[in-house]
Amino acid sequence: MVLLHVLFEHAVGYALLALKEVEEISLLLPQVEECVLNLGKFHNIVRLVAFCPFASSQVALENANAVSEGVVHEDLRLLLETHLPSKKKKVLLGVGDPKIGAAIQEELGYNCQTGGVIAEILRGVRLHFHNLVKGLTDLSACKAQLGLGHSYSRAKVKFNVNRVDNMIIQSISLLDQLDKDINTFSMRVREWYGYHFPELVKIINDNATYCRLAQFIGNRRELNEEKLEKLEELTMDGAKAKAILDASRSSMGMDISAIDLINIESFSSRVVSLSDYRQSLHTYLRSKMSQVAPSLSALIGEAVGARLIAHAGSLTNLAKYPASTVQILGAEKALFRALKTRGNTPKYGLIFHSTFIGRAAAKNKGRISRYLANKCSIASRIDCFSEVPTSVFGEKLREQVEERLSFYETGEIPRKNLDVMKEAMVQAEEAAAEMARKLEKQEKKRLKKEKKRLAALALASSENSSSTLEECEETSERPKKKKKQKAQEIPQENGMEDPSVPVSKPKKKKSFSKEELVSSDLEETAASVSLPKRKKFAPKEEPVTDAEEAANRSIPKKKRKFSSKEEPFSSGPEEAAGSKSSSSKKKKKLQKLSQED
Repeated sequence: MVLLHVLFEHAVGYALLALKEVEEISLLLPQVEECVLNLGKFHNIVRLVAFCPFASSQVALENANAVSEGVVHEDLRLLLETHLPSKKKKVLLGVGDPKIGAAIQEELGYNCQTGGVIAEILRGVRLHFHNLVKGLTDLSACKAQLGLGHSYSRAKVKFNVNRVDNMIIQSISLLDQLDKDINTFSMRVREWYGYHFPELVKIINDNATYCRLAQFIGNRRELNEEKLEKLEELTMDGAKAKAILDASRSSMGMDISAIDLINIESFSSRVVSLSDYRQSLHTYLRSKMSQVAPSLSALIGEAVGARLIAHAGSLTNLAKYPASTVQILGAEKALFRALKTRGNTPKYGLIFHSTFIGRAAAKNKGRISRYLANKCSIASRIDCFSEVPTSVFGEKLREQVEERLSFYETGEIPRKNLDVMKEAMVQAEEAAAEMARKLEKQEKKRLKKEKKRLAALALASSENSSSTLEECEETSERPKKKKKQKAQEIPQENGMEDPSVPVSKPKKKKSFSKEELVSSDLEETAASVSLPKRKKFAPKEEPVTDAEEAANRSIPKKKRKFSSKEEPFSSGPEEAAGSKSSSSKKKKKLQKLSQED
């Protein structure tokens, strides 16, 4: 029994489905059509064997391109080899596209079938696919299809941004339309301003120059010698400027009001702006033709080459045309009229606007048009399929047409095409090498600029980080300095220090003799007497002699024990000065007591 499997390609991945009751389904096609619409019945016929989702949108685009070109992608190969039975003769694979079916049968050896029941089964799978795959919703499947469709279309359309011929087609169409409009508007300005200054039409032939002069002159009665220099700038001819000045003095035109002059000048300014835009558009067209079709533009000119591309639809279509079609491109009506009336067919179409056919004699116009069409076909193919655009081949082909034209006139034998193409190949290789060197230099310059920019950014970031660190250090140092200043600048009132100042640590107790204890008691009494005075008034410093300092050092001090209620006095510099004076008084009292004893 043959096992029937169906391959379904979706925007989210490949799905491989197995069918039940193959023989009955193959015989009863109407029953399959009914089951497709009912999900329950469809589940009885089809079951999902394997699903291979795409890892990214880029992988999905690659698989879509492979399926459209009839190529078996590695993801598809892996899915089929993994989940299909090993016995290939007993497997029948249903696919929707005959191209991919032929490729699978050729590379993997599986028998493939398209159409009939397979098409109906695929229609049902497409309808119920979000129910067959777990975790896939109808909304997400639609989003995947939309994204893949956009990317696939974009990849097909955008081959090279710099070599898109759509811009050339639009530019040449707009250029032709502008030529017609400028001619119509210029004739309107000539007729309108001719009522006031009819002699100017005979002097100036160019439409744009006439509109500029009409805008500049205005009322002819105001034209004088002072405006002669400006007239010479506009006409670029001193004789014409002098003729305009003389004609304005003896003109037969009617007088015109100020409001009419304003309208004429505004309309002339519009025509002048259109002619200026036409010049800029022509410059743009030349630059695009040099990028897209340099050989064709070098051979017959930018305007004629652009018209050929626009009439063919694209550069690729023009490259596919034979030389006989290129020769009469643009003269289709005359061709079919000649075929209908059995008259003479046209010898040339759009290529008639090139300078070669106009320079040729009447009897040689058909020959040179045929030869020119042949060279245009070669040039278009070179431009379409060459990787590096170059105008070398177009210049060589132009030289060949010039030689053929001189051959028709003088009989001079031209060079062979083989020799000319060999020279062109050598020059094209040199031009490609020069272009590669220029591109390399530009890339080096760009890399240098990028390195400089990155170095500047790194330097700026390092400076910013260092400045922030310095600011942090300054802010951390400021409170410390303030604390030190506060500690040094503590206010002192009435000779007393602030009690918040910490007291120096007391010294250890020492053993004293009786005389020393007596002297210390006297000192305590003296200190108790002198304490109230120190609170009210600041003590006066007295000069102390060297003998007194030595005596003070020899007398030990007894540490006073403070109660919990009393607060110790801080040993500041003023208290030290007061203690010196009190010690001298105590010494004198001790001397008196010793004398009495």
